[in-house]
Amino acid sequence: MASAPSDTRISTDHIPVKLIIAGPFGVGKTTMVDALSEIKPLNTEEVLTQAGTLVDDLTGVNEKTTTTTAIDFGRLTLPGVVLYLFGAPGQARFQVLWQELARGALGVLVLADTRRIDDSFAVLDLVESTGVRYAVAVNNFPDSPEYPLEAVRQALDLHPHTPLVVCDARDPVSARASLIALVEHIRELMLT
Repeated sequence: MASAPSDTRISTDHIPVKLIIAGPFGVGKTTMVDALSEIKPLNTEEVLTQAGTLVDDLTGVNEKTTTTTAIDFGRLTLPGVVLYLFGAPGQARFQVLWQELARGALGVLVLADTRRIDDSFAVLDLVESTGVRYAVAVNNFPDSPEYPLEAVRQALDLHPHTPLVVCDARDPVSARASLIALVEHIRELMLT
């Protein structure tokens, strides 16, 4: 987790920006919020129950023992901007929450997992239906198959201008680089 600054107040010269970290179940959203947040993040992780295994497909993430039941929240201050990070749950049953969470969001970073690339389609459809700008970051798990980014872009049917990067959601530097790619993409779109 990134270390918290000694003064956690936000200066008025920073522009507040709401960003969502989205993706399918088990892709690393909570891990990324934890790695990025300069404050103690709010997590709504709960232990997976036997009943939950009937609705949450653990294929490819058999080691997963918890799941987000509402949202994760963190904050990251960059020069001139403060990013309010909302980790969205990845299961379809939380779609109503997603619609509310998307209100006022400037952008979405969609995490993808090459071990389960098909799981990304429902989330991408949801993001695209809201019209919120987005970028995609492939979370590089230790056992992830390595594909060229262009092959991932084609598999996800991404627009050529949609940013696509590789990251390690556990690593604050890598996770921050993914967010910066998203913020730069948003800035470019707003200037055109």
